Amino acid sequence: MRSAGFRRTRRASAAAVVTALALTALASCGTSSSGDGNDDSGSGSSDPSAPLDPKAKVTLTIDCMPPAAKAAELREWNEDVKTFNKKYPNVRIDGKSTPGQCLEPPRFTAMLKGKSQPDVFYAYFTDLQQVLDNDGAVDISAYVNDTSVPALKDIQPQVLDVARKDGKLYALPTSNYTMGLMINRKLFTQAGLDPDKPPVTWEEVRAASKKIAGLGKGVAGFGEYSAGNNGGWHFTATQYGLGGDVVDASGKKAAFNDDKGKQVLQQLHDMRWKDDSMGQTQLLKWGDLQKQIATDKLGMFLAAPDDITYMVQQLGAKYENFGMGPIPGAGGTLFGGNNYMIKKGSSPDKIKAAVAWLNFQNLTPEKGQFDWGRRKADNLPVGLPQPNFFTGESKTADDAERVANATMPVENFKAFMDNPVQGKAEPPKAQEIYKILDNAMSAVLTNKDADIDKLLDTAEQQVNQVLANQ
Repeated sequence: MRSAGFRRTRRASAAAVVTALALTALASCGTSSSGDGNDDSGSGSSDPSAPLDPKAKVTLTIDCMPPAAKAAELREWNEDVKTFNKKYPNVRIDGKSTPGQCLEPPRFTAMLKGKSQPDVFYAYFTDLQQVLDNDGAVDISAYVNDTSVPALKDIQPQVLDVARKDGKLYALPTSNYTMGLMINRKLFTQAGLDPDKPPVTWEEVRAASKKIAGLGKGVAGFGEYSAGNNGGWHFTATQYGLGGDVVDASGKKAAFNDDKGKQVLQQLHDMRWKDDSMGQTQLLKWGDLQKQIATDKLGMFLAAPDDITYMVQQLGAKYENFGMGPIPGAGGTLFGGNNYMIKKGSSPDKIKAAVAWLNFQNLTPEKGQFDWGRRKADNLPVGLPQPNFFTGESKTADDAERVANATMPVENFKAFMDNPVQGKAEPPKAQEIYKILDNAMSAVLTNKDADIDKLLDTAEQQVNQVLANQ
């Protein structure tokens, strides 16, 4: 979804993110397995480094179980519960299908404040501070090791680092993403461009955008957000791509009022007004660009790979029509993702059971969410370049299975995969900063005479005020 914290808003605004989510009056329709009490038996060792005793009787409530509307995903979840229980027959997995909590920031916040989160709860990378401010998650550092999570050494350091505070680990990842350049391969071909070689600089983006817009019939070469905090989010991604920052290392001052920040706005202004390659309709938010590119009315925009799944499943597009390259400039890219945390106050056995479940379902190549053969058999998408938070042997194994079972042309993402860009987390107070930067983005896209220096000066003052109030 976009940056972690942002993605929750984006998914919620995507309508129906799965239209049938409305069917989920399943707020507590759980899958359960063996074991019949809700209290831990306490039969396991209290030593956090010791493995979970298969005889320990534990019940785990876990949110964000797939809803009934996602029949294949729910079937796979239930299969995983059964497989997990072959090793841990006394662990009861009580899954909760709670889409509102998983998708909407206000509900997530209310859950934390009310201490009503389940034992194992879903969060975005950017949620850590909010969770800790509400004393919501337990420190799992002592429970996570090479025995409890065998692939631990192969998880990208930055993915684990965002789950740490003061050296303590509070979450385990389930997915990640980085931003890149999404392209419409059909329009690239029609415009005489090579879809296997997406632009890698903003100069190349601008040139390609003009050629694509030259096709006429209402086609835009490049699209950009400028409303709903999405404009500020993409300003940040573009600034990162140029090697810049939005907030300085201290986290207390804005850092975007510089040559790179001016370049971000100037190049958009010029594509919009000098080249006329961005279309007439502006003030776009998440969902608008996806509809344009899915209907062959847009050549390029900045996105994460999972946008493709949304466009295929919700908008009727075809996987083969899309490709991706690295973010222009490649100086850095905004990254985010999702993880699971364990409720503060959980017993040692409950924490061990949670880590065991999360390891099995989310962190083991060829198992759980990475069982690509099963996903292919269930007609679910296989072959997108992310989630892909493994390195080393785990990455080699996962990549091989992903490609072998692909349901889409993975070569379309070769430029993106072969040119990885270092991910960079969102700035502090991200949503408040994005809202401010929306004004600068919307101004240059709707006002030919916009004063870029003044826009950045104003935004800098406002962001500094936000950061001073942390």
